Amino acid sequence: MKKFIFTLILATLCGISAFAYDFSAVCSSGQTLYYNITSSTTVEVTYQREGNDNNNYTFYSTCPTGNLTIPSSVTYSGRTYSVTSIGYCALPNCHGLTSVTIPNSVTIIGSEAFSGCNGLTGTLTIPNSVTSIGRYAFDGCSGFTGTLTIPNSVTYIGDAAFDGCSGFTGTLTIPNSVTYIDGWA
Repeated sequence: MKKFIFTLILATLCGISAFAYDFSAVCSSGQTLYYNITSSTTVEVTYQREGNDNNNYTFYSTCPTGNLTIPSSVTYSGRTYSVTSIGYCALPNCHGLTSVTIPNSVTIIGSEAFSGCNGLTGTLTIPNSVTSIGRYAFDGCSGFTGTLTIPNSVTYIGDAAFDGCSGFTGTLTIPNSVTYIDGWA
């Protein structure tokens, strides 16, 4: 009986790790994004992550490129969900991504959300709805040359959130509302 239960748990865990998303949808800018359902009315943008038992994972088989506009809501199986966060490793290493527009429905930019997106050369718009920027959120975005304004709604900037952004030549504005900036940010 114990062996059966262990096998059942192992099979369940392997099934969970095979795909990290609940569904995908094409946004208005033409790119496919992946989503996790977080409640009966909300979703987060997540990574595609497909892999095998040897931990050979790819986060996206094809990364979004160009100008990405993340939608404020998506419909899946007849239900409309509000996009409220950009989750952990949602869009890592998308080198062809040049600009990102985040909707007002998003309140959290998660850890490593845009890590390694060193092709960002346009505008990165963070809306007033965002209250926190997670650890390593923009780590390694070394080619960023556009404008980045952190809105007054942000109170927390996580550890190393902008670490490795060595080529940054644009404008960065941090408001007085930020009460905590973690190390190496």
